[in-house]
Amino acid sequence: MTGSARPWDLALKRLFDVTLATAGLVGSAPLWGLAALAIKLEDGGPVFFGQERWGQHGRRMRVLKFRTMITNANPAGVTVQATKGDPRITRVGRVLRATAFDEIPQLLNIWKGEMSFVGPRVLPINERQGREESGDVPDEKIPGFHERLRVQPGLTGIAQIYAPRDVPRRHKFRYDLFYIRRQSFLLDLRLILLSFWITFRGAWERREGKF
Repeated sequence: MTGSARPWDLALKRLFDVTLATAGLVGSAPLWGLAALAIKLEDGGPVFFGQERWGQHGRRMRVLKFRTMITNANPAGVTVQATKGDPRITRVGRVLRATAFDEIPQLLNIWKGEMSFVGPRVLPINERQGREESGDVPDEKIPGFHERLRVQPGLTGIAQIYAPRDVPRRHKFRYDLFYIRRQSFLLDLRLILLSFWITFRGAWERREGKF
């Protein structure tokens, strides 16, 4: 059994993921062209940003996002997480981030079974954290990292909804571990509804409370 989830919870979770991902891909299709056009018109750079990320049990997976930063925003081989007022984020990127529309291409990963709608955030490989007490450290050196790989990563989750954006990653991992212990289909539904509300309000980029 994965984490503390019961088998029927996992079966419902997968059925719900496939159904909602399919509906999301079909429903958002007309907006993909608008997002691509806006990104191109702003700076002429690529529409998508591709990245290798950590999947369940440490497997690597390829994720696409609508590009929200200037091209070559990160040092070679290293991902530096965005901060408040980050000058690397484009004007179009700020809108995409506030509504989480930059994440929409990850519906393809959910549809393929590499991700779920709810779970710990899917972390970039070789991302550096400068807000940890021990300084600039990779995610895999932060306590709780390996435990959270027991379940599928998610598009949304407890940490994304409730944790302030700028708290140290180790604090966010505690939210993830709480989810792994308490996960259920009903909890997933609650977190998805809250995520829709945050998206509707365009509040994903708020540094503190999103409600």
